[in-house]
Amino acid sequence: MKKITPTIRPTVKQQLAWDKLLDDTSRYILFGGGAGGGKSWLACEWLLTNCYIYPGSKWFIGRNELKRLMASSYVTFTKVCSYHGIPASDWKLNGQYNFIQFNNGSRIDLIDLAYKPTDPMFERLGSLEYTGGFIEESAEVKFKAFDVLKSRIGRHMNKDFNLVPKMLLTCNPNKNWLYKTFYKPSKNKTLEEKYAFIQSLYSDNPHTADEYEEALGDITDRATKERLMKGNWEYDDDSGSLVTYDGIIDLFSNHVEEGEKYMTIDVARFGSDSVVICVWNGYNIYKMITWNKQGLDVTVTKIKELAKEERVRMSNVIVDEVGVGGGVLDYLYGAKGFIANSSPLENPSTQKTRIVKNGKLVFTTPKENYSSLKDQCAYMLASEIEERRLAISAEITTETRDMIEEELGQLKRKDPDKEGKLALIPKDEMKEAIGRSPDILDSIMMRMYFDLNATPNYKNDFTSDNRPSFK
Repeated sequence: MKKITPTIRPTVKQQLAWDKLLDDTSRYILFGGGAGGGKSWLACEWLLTNCYIYPGSKWFIGRNELKRLMASSYVTFTKVCSYHGIPASDWKLNGQYNFIQFNNGSRIDLIDLAYKPTDPMFERLGSLEYTGGFIEESAEVKFKAFDVLKSRIGRHMNKDFNLVPKMLLTCNPNKNWLYKTFYKPSKNKTLEEKYAFIQSLYSDNPHTADEYEEALGDITDRATKERLMKGNWEYDDDSGSLVTYDGIIDLFSNHVEEGEKYMTIDVARFGSDSVVICVWNGYNIYKMITWNKQGLDVTVTKIKELAKEERVRMSNVIVDEVGVGGGVLDYLYGAKGFIANSSPLENPSTQKTRIVKNGKLVFTTPKENYSSLKDQCAYMLASEIEERRLAISAEITTETRDMIEEELGQLKRKDPDKEGKLALIPKDEMKEAIGRSPDILDSIMMRMYFDLNATPNYKNDFTSDNRPSFK
């Protein structure tokens, strides 16, 4: 191979990333958090540099779809090669097995990181060995893929070159595992030493700032503009999202009328260590309590004492009946049990129509198209949030508020592009995104059950078609 001495001129933010890529501490570096910040260019320069400096080393570029990797990351790779005057004869793309082979023995694998139901644990990555690598648009990739790849770097000639294993990730803001793993800890200054996050926006890249400013400025959707142009991680433009960030934030300043009092209780189960209780006045959560793990008898006693103290009728208390909650419910005479996977109920808020069929007076109402009772209540909750009909006035810590925002942000429709019954994304996906069970969301969502059991609002409809027959 011809000796190459490229001159790399990084932007200020790219230089910060280079510092992390070259130190002896950082292992997982997330760079980006906005459009036009020079993410892919940095990654390709880093990989090319490594391939030349360390002959025989082995790297990877991974993305959720190989087709999109070839249409974007690989194209950027060729542009970087051209910019630095790297001869086309120095490397060759193997299109059959998807890797770039250099004449000095270095290699870059192009790998598909898509989730496959037949391989949920990404075992196909388990036998691979790399010096390091790069995940493009990592927000599209499952956490499990990242987690498995962490164990595959540092396994190819790292000792020979005295190289610390490194994985570079790029992304645009997304409230999934990247938010929990990188962004939030970085913001709170609690990020582990081996992790690093450098945010780079279009304005940080002088080479393309003007064209990106014009293009991003033309975006009309507020959430998309906040994410891509301003690097706002709190906004989510997932097509399946049922609530907006503004709707969630407004919960803490909304004003709603007082009404009956309710208690909604998510009970610890399967080794969990807390009980989440929301006490409501109408549609306002004025008290939110978390109890640490304790015996069943203590939990029951505390619930009874709280209901008495807050003057909540036992018939207005609801407990998640699955698991340990069933045992708690046995000792709360008159309380309601919530079974998440049970069938949806008729919604009394839908006006019923009085009609005659076969000479008999009956009521009809449209059937709710939900997969389960939990899905039905979750969709109702999302609607109440967006209509600003709910409020949270309880005194809570900043940490609890952050948890509420994160969990309500998981109100997303499963398979939004497919027809069929309405359902939320599975709880496992929520856990992966936020790193815990969404227990607060479950407690808040159960409040909607009482609306489903409210007195129906009947509508007398004696039109010519529906008039009772007196024959």
